[in-house]
Amino acid sequence: MNDHSIYPFVAIVGQDHMKLALVLNLVNPTLSGVLIRGEKGTAKSTAVRALADILPAVTVVKECPFQLAPWDDPVHCRECFRVDCREKRLAHEPVEEVTRPIRVVELPVGATEDRVVGTLDLEYALQKGEKRVEPGLLAAVHRGILYVDEVNLLDDHVVDVLLDSAAMGVNTIEREGVSFSHQARFVLVGTMNPEEGELRPQLLDRFGLCVRVEGIADRDARVQVMERRVAFDEDPAHFAREWESESLDLVEKIEAARRLYDKVEIARDRLYAIADYCLEVGVDGHRGDIIMMKTAKALAAFDGRTAVGKEDVDEAAELALPHRVRRQPLMDVAESVDKVRHKHSPEGGSK
Repeated sequence: MNDHSIYPFVAIVGQDHMKLALVLNLVNPTLSGVLIRGEKGTAKSTAVRALADILPAVTVVKECPFQLAPWDDPVHCRECFRVDCREKRLAHEPVEEVTRPIRVVELPVGATEDRVVGTLDLEYALQKGEKRVEPGLLAAVHRGILYVDEVNLLDDHVVDVLLDSAAMGVNTIEREGVSFSHQARFVLVGTMNPEEGELRPQLLDRFGLCVRVEGIADRDARVQVMERRVAFDEDPAHFAREWESESLDLVEKIEAARRLYDKVEIARDRLYAIADYCLEVGVDGHRGDIIMMKTAKALAAFDGRTAVGKEDVDEAAELALPHRVRRQPLMDVAESVDKVRHKHSPEGGSK
């Protein structure tokens, strides 16, 4: 939280749904990320990059190119170029470890498949008879957040790589009959402007949550946006210090929610409510039900509760369902979710 070049997450005005969706993925990384759809200039990229200001910590083997935890299986260490660490890990001896914040790794525009996946040094393999891996971005982002700006403009072959890794949690590097695999579990965060084209359905479904952002209509809030941005641009360090206390409070709240999550219980009638939501808006498959359940639990944990309430289920529906329906445009889907939510409300006849 010392990088003053990053706009503080807690200083972003409005866009509460977007910020909540990002935070929930920190509470439970198995929510499978978030897609942020909206017009230009709505703080999409600012919010994702600002995550670096509030990320909880993880423990990793010092300088490990694959971001492994000290307790991870050392099977991936066999082809690592860090000989001293490799030998200790394979012998199950203690290695030096460090605690650092979760990383946000940004996928550069026009990144090649080799840059994303990594490569094998074939010359070394032929000369020494051993594999040597040059890790790519998917190694650097293991246990972290992969941010893809303009995700809808990605090349198809890179999309396919991300789909495979997101689904399996493993990245495989193959070249000339030689292959190597390593863990690649990450939270996928994408931003896009729908006016520039939609996503392939296969990638769309991989995002656990989806939010739509628009420019703020409130006059006072728009003035706040201008005032805060000018203050940040003129003196980033001073601006960051002004928000440091709130940033620390949010970090503590996220870490508390991560600890509490496994203790959160969800009653069977809440599960039926989730199933009703998914059936009534025509969600295909079962991924939506599962993500919606996890989202409801994360919401309860973030609020410091150990039981999922009706309000958690309703809010989870708004975050997890709109992009999962293939039968209607996304705008109509959002309206459908609102109608079902009203139907489940006390005034609308709660079941």
